Amino acid sequence: MSAVHHDPSVAPSAPDHEDLYGSTLLSLQQVRDLVRTVEGALALRHAAQFFVWTQGGLQQLLPHQLLLCGAYHRASRELRFEVFNNAPVPQGLDLALCAPGSALSRRLQAEWLAHGEGRPLLMSAAELGLTGYAQLLIHGVSRPQRPSEIESFFALAHAESLYGPRQAVLLELLMPQLHAGWLRVQSAESRSSPPQNAHSVPAGELTARECQVLQGLRQGHSNQEIAQTLDISALTVKNHVQRILRKLGASNRAHAVARAQVSLPWLNEERG
Repeated sequence: MSAVHHDPSVAPSAPDHEDLYGSTLLSLQQVRDLVRTVEGALALRHAAQFFVWTQGGLQQLLPHQLLLCGAYHRASRELRFEVFNNAPVPQGLDLALCAPGSALSRRLQAEWLAHGEGRPLLMSAAELGLTGYAQLLIHGVSRPQRPSEIESFFALAHAESLYGPRQAVLLELLMPQLHAGWLRVQSAESRSSPPQNAHSVPAGELTARECQVLQGLRQGHSNQEIAQTLDISALTVKNHVQRILRKLGASNRAHAVARAQVSLPWLNEERG
């Protein structure tokens, strides 16, 4: 057996990459972010915690400006969606994605079921007619033995073309945490929300400021955009939104707008 000689003039260095998943290489920093992200997911109970979690290790591993999260709702027998964003969303897009029976969200699900084969699917935003974004990376979890019945569904979007095979692998690795974490959030918030068959409140029970914020939601504006228009802080807008959701018995912003459009006819009128 021949000996292996080490050249003392060459300092040994630890490999920066290891083959962790087939032919896809992850950097050691990505491995650290992956572990930290998995550990952080265990504590998720509320939407605010979920958003903070997505902006940590998950953002490092899977950069995104918009994250669409959906979970199956037994009462309505369909997925209900919510959008998280760290950059302005094109006007009306959050409503188009999250409104009950959304054609756009249903198309995303159909594309994944038809072409994803149970794996993450990369899509061009242009194919969907979405402006402001270049790519979407979508993935879901189907019921065992019933692949056409989706339990949870997620879509990440970015204005730059950042997604490829490596990001698809990372999304697949993190899917159990996304799925379980989002379902825990939905379960916890459903216990603290009014019943879904609760009557919508009359306009008089919304304050003047809440009516202004609700109008901003209808126009598809982000909290930051509403805050700038009303000359208040984004945190104050967030607090108003939470109160609006409680008063309307809504599960998310789009759901609140949908309910208000039925019970508050003035919402469809443009106000200064």
